[in-house]
Amino acid sequence: MTNTPNILKKIIKRKEEEVAECENNISANKMLEDAYKNRNTRDFYQALKDKADLKQNAIIAEIKKASPSKGVIREDFNPVEIAKSYEKAGAACLSVLTDKDFFQGDNQYLTDVRAAVSLPVLRKEFIINPYQIYESRVLGADCILLIVACLSDEQMEDFAMRAIAVNMDVLVEVHNLEELQRALALRLPMIGFNNRNLRSFKVSLQTTVELLSEIKDDTLIITESGILSAKDVAFMHKHNIYSFLVGEAFMRHDDPGNALQEIFV
Repeated sequence: MTNTPNILKKIIKRKEEEVAECENNISANKMLEDAYKNRNTRDFYQALKDKADLKQNAIIAEIKKASPSKGVIREDFNPVEIAKSYEKAGAACLSVLTDKDFFQGDNQYLTDVRAAVSLPVLRKEFIINPYQIYESRVLGADCILLIVACLSDEQMEDFAMRAIAVNMDVLVEVHNLEELQRALALRLPMIGFNNRNLRSFKVSLQTTVELLSEIKDDTLIITESGILSAKDVAFMHKHNIYSFLVGEAFMRHDDPGNALQEIFV
């Protein structure tokens, strides 16, 4: 973790505090028990794979109010209405930001969205403690995100096993080759390539292309960040990528669902 970018260090520190606060309200044992009672999930991985295998766009449409690098992205923010708009427009899955301090998200957004649509939902959160895994399932998440830059190899393996035990899928997110090699060791069926450099916040779609050369099997690859236009989508299609996680480009549009249809024509 010594090489962790400063923004991630801040977020991780806050997450450690958050988990302690949450455990004061609901014990780890109670959260674990509740997660095992709620193992009725929607298949996140399959929803993407079914489309990608047919060379159709498999879109994880993200519900995000703000970010540390951009500030507030969307003032008029109604997560449930946005979710319905995405579902109507043909999204395969949804992603909901639950981090309060850095992304102006909320756990309740995920629960409300999951109840309002029939799509599988990813909890977009910085998972650094097993407590959050069980909390994710209790909130309604069908999939969790494991960010390689935040975790040790031992943590990733442990967290993935815990998520799978309560029927959740796991999306492992990488930003560079070293992280990808660590992710591949987990042998999970899907990996997200984040095109944003965590240090400079610059985005390059070339990141996905460069990392793709390391994939030798049928791992489902999801490209994340920087997909802003139909031209970007066409660029990814040239490299046989059909799974996308897109947030900001949709969030800046008056109607996020219309934006989805415009970009993924």
